[in-house]
Amino acid sequence: MRVVAGELGGRKLVSPDGTSTRPTTDRVREAVFNALGSAGVLEGALVADLYAGTGAVGIEAISRGAAHCTFVERDRQALQALEENVDTLDLGDRSRVMRSDAMQAAVTLDVDIVFADPPYDFDGWDQLLANIRADFVVAESGRSLGERDGWTVTR
Repeated sequence: MRVVAGELGGRKLVSPDGTSTRPTTDRVREAVFNALGSAGVLEGALVADLYAGTGAVGIEAISRGAAHCTFVERDRQALQALEENVDTLDLGDRSRVMRSDAMQAAVTLDVDIVFADPPYDFDGWDQLLANIRADFVVAESGRSLGERDGWTVTR
């Protein structure tokens, strides 16, 4: 796995052994960040990467112009990989790693964009979206989320 584009483009990322995390593919990250760049919302943004895993999504955001990313992860192996990626890429001054449950952390974060890629069997979208304080949420789900209270699907 690697950072797709931006100032860190091409840099390799480590990931934990096993199947506890499922990294967002390069192709999906490229499409998401091209759309955010076209919308003009990423440059200088404060972002949060909930269910961060290796941190690939938040690192991509920083690489493409986000000012800061808060990574939220609770799995110990994923946290080790995430912290190694942040250290290797020297992102300590532009990021914060929180060992926390994403649902609880979402309430405390005041950011511009939230990336949420929970496990496949996640069934708490209504509560998670109610907890988020951000202008944009990029959600990766195995099924359509449709319109939710206070949120509009744009893509």
